[in-house]
Amino acid sequence: MSRLPAVGLAPALALGFLLVGLLARLLGHPALATGVWLAGLYVVGLPVVLRTAAGVLKRRFAADLVATLAILAAMILVQPFAGLVIALMQTGGETLEGLAERRATRAVEELEALAPRIAHLQVDGRTVDVGVDRVRVGDVFLVRPGEMVPCDATILEGEAGMDIARITGEPVPLPGRPGVEVRSGTLVLDGPLVLRADARASDSLYAQVVEQVRVAQARKAPLQRLADRVAVWFTPATLAVCALAWWLSGDPNRVLAVLVVATPCPLILATPVAIIGGINRAARQRIIVRHGGALEALASVEVAVFDKTGTLTVGQPEVASVESVGGFADRELLALAASVEHGAGHPLARSVVRAAEGAGLALAGAVGVTEVPGRGVRGTVTGRRVTVGALSLVRELEPGAADALEAGRGGRSGLHAYVAVDGAAAGVVTFADRARPETADALRDLRALGLERQVILSGDHPDAVAALARSVGLVEIAGNLLPGDKVAYIERLRREGHRVLMVGDGINDAPALSAATVGVALAEHGGGIAAESADVVLLEDNLRLAGAAVVIARRTMRIARQSLAVGLGLSLAAMAVAAFGYIPPAAGAVLQEGIDLAVIANALRAAQGPAGAGTAAG
Repeated sequence: MSRLPAVGLAPALALGFLLVGLLARLLGHPALATGVWLAGLYVVGLPVVLRTAAGVLKRRFAADLVATLAILAAMILVQPFAGLVIALMQTGGETLEGLAERRATRAVEELEALAPRIAHLQVDGRTVDVGVDRVRVGDVFLVRPGEMVPCDATILEGEAGMDIARITGEPVPLPGRPGVEVRSGTLVLDGPLVLRADARASDSLYAQVVEQVRVAQARKAPLQRLADRVAVWFTPATLAVCALAWWLSGDPNRVLAVLVVATPCPLILATPVAIIGGINRAARQRIIVRHGGALEALASVEVAVFDKTGTLTVGQPEVASVESVGGFADRELLALAASVEHGAGHPLARSVVRAAEGAGLALAGAVGVTEVPGRGVRGTVTGRRVTVGALSLVRELEPGAADALEAGRGGRSGLHAYVAVDGAAAGVVTFADRARPETADALRDLRALGLERQVILSGDHPDAVAALARSVGLVEIAGNLLPGDKVAYIERLRREGHRVLMVGDGINDAPALSAATVGVALAEHGGGIAAESADVVLLEDNLRLAGAAVVIARRTMRIARQSLAVGLGLSLAAMAVAAFGYIPPAAGAVLQEGIDLAVIANALRAAQGPAGAGTAAG
């Protein structure tokens, strides 16, 4: 469907002409009303005719062509009210589709807006601020606390915690120290760091994420609307009946009568009215469907792909177990660790404190606390020297405790904090990002809807992904994935012929959400960029709404197909009768309006239904 920049103004004009004409008729001026509607029909309808003609010249045939024939018939028959209503429906649909296309552009714009603009180059012992596009491979630059690394680089000086959530989605900061390679898009929490550029900003990972969203949006084939698919045969059928009427009688009035009863209001109205109803029903359940094409596509998905952290899980690692060694009790170990972690800013430190408070433990005041960015913390609690953190930190500060702590872990994988007290091994605290309470039910809902193949794609370690998969009953997983890897996985599924539903919540999911047949974002837990990249947004932090969205979409499209079948069946029957001269144009217009009302009444059922939490039923 071709578009002009002014198309967004067209539905407003059509509605204005319709209302002014109705007012004139109510005031007893029918001739004035007809004149207003006729003017509106030409002002709004003529551009539709021209755009459709341009599309036909480019071999684009859709429901537009039938609508154009209806508008032309209304002009010829001087039935401006009916023609203006059709023009309003047509231009309104074009405007909504245009808004959806501009939304895709906003996702890229938001990603670009978050990228750093300035780099602090180190030149001859001075710090010089330059645009990031001027940083070359080998340049040395400074990144201060709270700033994003502008390009892929290697740390030369300093230690800091590094937030990599934008790249992998994982919420736990990593330790940054000399020799560590850092990806662009990494947020430095408590630097500063001095780094050497390994790639230009335009060639670095964050720029690749932006480009992946852009490419995925561009590659995503426009969804063929149900009305367009039906128009492929309905338009030729209409023209064939018109030709038959002309051949039988040579009377142009019969041809006009056929066009009037063939006015494709069932084609134009049935699907949009049902879809608007379905979108409204979804909104009552706090599910935002961006556009009608997304609802149509959502009804046909059959493979579900999920991000892990923040989507299937709560996104906050919690204390899963406390295992003491060396004669310490588990509760004593947790109390000591929480006391020294109380003032630390690391997310795992907050998890330790929450676990101790949840267990009803009293925390003692810690003195002389020293935090090693991204690695752990050390302090004195009731006269005892307590070290909590990564095994490398314990090995550095309390070498006599490291081997015993490593042995106490027993080779188990996962995320751990090691605790040493007065130089001796005290125990290991293990963390896990637990599944959302509704995750298992949400997956069951989708399986009941036929989405039996379910996949986890995550930037987390494969062992952590596998552990979550076992807990929720999934078997197909992939870990250690960058955003581009997720896109490649989804594109492979689509090449195999699958219609893919992707559910995610963060910036790192934006390219995959764009690449999927339908992208669904959890907006409450995630960021605005994920929501902008997705076709469907869940405003409530409830994964089961993904299944509810599929239920609503399938019911909506079932009603739309019913309306189309009944409406077009009646129209075809009326066309045959009109072709033999039994329905004059004026009577045909009245008959067609009756068919339209029946179609609309049925399509409106899509807006009905419970507004509670969704399940697979319905």
